[in-house]
This record gives sequence, C-alpha cells and structure tokens, in this order.
Amino acid sequence: MRRLAAVDAQTYWMSAKIPNDQFLVYGFAGVPTDLEHAIDVIRCRASDCAELRLRVREGNAMTYPAWVSRDVDEGQFTVHEIDDNSWAGCLAAISRLADDHLDPRMYAWRMHVFTSVDGVPGATGVGTVAVLQISHVLADGVRSSAMAARLFGRTVDIAPVTAPRVRGVKLPWRGLLAARTHRRLVGDTAAGLVPAQAPSRPALRSNTRPSGVRSVRTVVRHRDQLPGPTVTIGVLCAVSTALSAHLRGLGDDPSTLGAEVPMAKTTAREANNHFGNVSVGLYPELGFDERATRIAAEFADRRRRAEHPAMRAASRAFAVTPAPLLRWGVAQFDPTVRSPTVTGNTVVSSVNRGPADLQFGGAPVVVTAGYPALSPMMGLTHGVHGIGDTVAVSVHAAESAIGDVDEYVARLDAALSG
Repeated sequence: MRRLAAVDAQTYWMSAKIPNDQFLVYGFAGVPTDLEHAIDVIRCRASDCAELRLRVREGNAMTYPAWVSRDVDEGQFTVHEIDDNSWAGCLAAISRLADDHLDPRMYAWRMHVFTSVDGVPGATGVGTVAVLQISHVLADGVRSSAMAARLFGRTVDIAPVTAPRVRGVKLPWRGLLAARTHRRLVGDTAAGLVPAQAPSRPALRSNTRPSGVRSVRTVVRHRDQLPGPTVTIGVLCAVSTALSAHLRGLGDDPSTLGAEVPMAKTTAREANNHFGNVSVGLYPELGFDERATRIAAEFADRRRRAEHPAMRAASRAFAVTPAPLLRWGVAQFDPTVRSPTVTGNTVVSSVNRGPADLQFGGAPVVVTAGYPALSPMMGLTHGVHGIGDTVAVSVHAAESAIGDVDEYVARLDAALSG
C-alpha cells in the first residue's frame, strides 16, 4: 500500500460533493467478430498493469486513504444495448452514464461498450464505441489517456507515482519556505518580472447551475482544417466566436468572456493529478489573428507564473498538509454557494491522445472524444481530443446554461470552419 498524495486525496474527498468521473470515448471502425474475446484481451492488459489494478482504501479520520491492489474483474466491463444505435443515440446514452458515479473503493475505472453503432465519425458502416469511465483520483487527463491507450494495445509504461514520504516536522519548514517565496513572487510581480495573476471575470449564463436536459455533442475535423498556431488555440478562438454570439443572443454581455483551461505542470509528477487550471481571456471583440496572438500570449504568461519558485514551494507545502486538516477543509466546501465572479465562463480541456494505433478486437480507432464534467458554477464545458490526424471538439452542456445546445453547436461548427 502507498498513501494518496494530498492533491489526489482532496480530489477523492471532493468527488462526494461534485462528481468528477472522466469519460474517455473511443470510436472504432467495425465490430469485433468475437466481442467476449476482445473484452478479455483488454481485461488481461489491465491485469498486467499495476496502476490499473488500484483501488482506494479509506483510513480513519487521522490518516490519508491508501492505494491497494485488487484483481480486475468482470464487473468493470458492461456491454450496452441501446434502442437508437446511431452516433447521436450513442452519445445520448453516454451522457446518461454520468448518473452512475464510480466509487473508487470498489472500482477506480469501468469500461462501457456499445456495438453496431451507425455513423461513428471516420467509420464506413457500423462501428464500436468504447468508453473508459475513470475516477479523477486515479488519473488526470494525460494519465487517463495513457491508461486507455494501454488498454487498447499501445505499448505504454504507466509508471507508479512515488509514494509521499511525509514527516510532521516538514510542515512548518515548508510553510515558512512557501511564505518566503510568496513574498518574492509579490515583489517580482510588482517589478514586472513575473506576469500578474489572471483576473477573475463576471459569471455569465454559461456559469448557471446545471439543470434541465444535459447533452453531449461532438464536431470532428481533420487537424489541417483547424485554424490557428495550435489546435488548442484554434479551438479557443472558435469557442470565442460561437459562445460570444450565443450568449449575446441570450441577453448576456460577453465582452469579458474567458475560459478555464487545465494546464499540465512542468515539474516531475508527484501525484496522479498533475495539472492546474488557468484562466485565459477569449477576446471576442478582436479579429481571428489578433485574438490568437493574445490567447497565445496569455498561455505564455500563465506558464511563466507557474514556473516561479513560489508555486513549487506552495505545492510542496500542500503535499505535507495533515490529513485531518485537509479533510476539514474539504468538508467546509459548500457547492450551493454562488459567486459573482469565476475563473472562466466555460472549460476547454485539450489532450492529444497520440497516433491512431489503437484497436478493439481488430477494429482500428477512428475518433476519440471527451466531455469534461459540469459543476455547480460551470454549465458548459468543451473537450478537444486528437487521435492521429482527427480532432474531436466536444460540448457538454446543461439546458439551464446554454438553452438550445444544437443551436450553439451549429455556431461552433461554423466557427471551426473559419
């Protein structure tokens, strides 16, 4: 056994208040001739990977939970029969999977399989859709994508995260160091040596508490069809165009529009979740080229600030937080409290899932997608996921936050086309 890192324990405890399962969707061209054998192959691959055998064991109130190893069993695989076997019907079924949250003490991940799906993007004839539902405590977006690749046949080393070695005496020293480097950060920011922290922005309709119908949609493009210096920046520019117009139609002023974007940390991984969320302005009033330049500059500023020694010192201090204190802090969080300001008016999570070398029962992968979870202050999220030269831009939206989701997706589709 090894204890959970502090950030992973926080993610685990917080999931009781805001469910945070990830759903990694993979579409394959064709249907396995022997579905049971295809699933058994994946089960064997999981059994051969120590990190995919992990589950959480809760400790007492004074200790952190721990990782324990368990066998992969048949209960982690479900083959679904759906009345509407179209791609749209499959996406609707996938959206309903979020109603059954994982308990990582039983299973930290589960795989759902839909066969004979008609209209899988990139497939001729019927295809297969496999969905890896994975608890955020086990992996962030990058790590979960690597785990999925391992299950679908790519040779990937899922290295274990080093177990934290924490002594109580380290907390005062690391706290002192964090305070000292924070004062340096304040001085460096005032001197213009480090970019200032990104400002909060007013909450908009898209930040409405999710209610009503929840929908998922996906727009697919070849990588070369997307404008911008990078896929992520190109999609952010398109989201700016589409969302600002949509919110304006709903009576909002989108002039301060911004996105919350998960950004991987550049330091060595010390937790299963190794990223931070940054705020990026979307500048809907600017033309495409200037908008892309400003967004790229904001990403560069967020990275520069994240690399300041104060950020590393703060992370090291947080890593030695006593379990009772962290448990207490999570318990104080009230998901019903509303804030007039937010980090972003939508989430845009972008992960390149590598070459198109994955298979399911001999059927090759043709598309991959993901739908970031909604939260009390976020009723609209986007996923940007690439496999080979195919990029899926996905939307997860609550009716309360976006109104007509198909109208919004039509705007986004048009914006992605330039």
